[in-house]
Amino acid sequence: MSDISENVAPVSGADLSSPAIRASERSGIERLLPHRDPFLFVDTIDVTNESEIVARHVFTTEEFFFKGHFPEYPVVPGVILCETMAQAGGAGLVKRGVMPTDALFFFATLDKVKFRNQVRPGDEVRMVVKNLRVSSRMIKQSGVAYVGDKIAAEAEWMCLVGGK
Repeated sequence: MSDISENVAPVSGADLSSPAIRASERSGIERLLPHRDPFLFVDTIDVTNESEIVARHVFTTEEFFFKGHFPEYPVVPGVILCETMAQAGGAGLVKRGVMPTDALFFFATLDKVKFRNQVRPGDEVRMVVKNLRVSSRMIKQSGVAYVGDKIAAEAEWMCLVGGK
């Protein structure tokens, strides 16, 4: 998987280091996903088209899981990185109008998961998500999470699509 996305150039977009800009961008994401703090892991979407979604999230020192994972050396849990990529994929599809705004996405499978580098407090993670198969009832995607130009995680997943 990583060999396909390694040539993806960084995307410039909203400056997430500014709290005001980050808050403004997140309010747009909240119109696309049902997730809310402390479990919303997409700050902005930079690209969304038929083949891919590029989104970003800054993991702040205030994230709930850093208190216990690990207090002396905080690291973003790998499962949170998987969730982050999947949220980016779902938000991108809703933003394009492929999925309805009230869609709920439920993990069905996680495959080919690899964790390559740690993500620490203050890191901005860029997710590059590829749409492998999309229907009204099921989404299959793959993603790579980057910190700078280093791959932090990669995975493939399938989500079942439901409603409230």
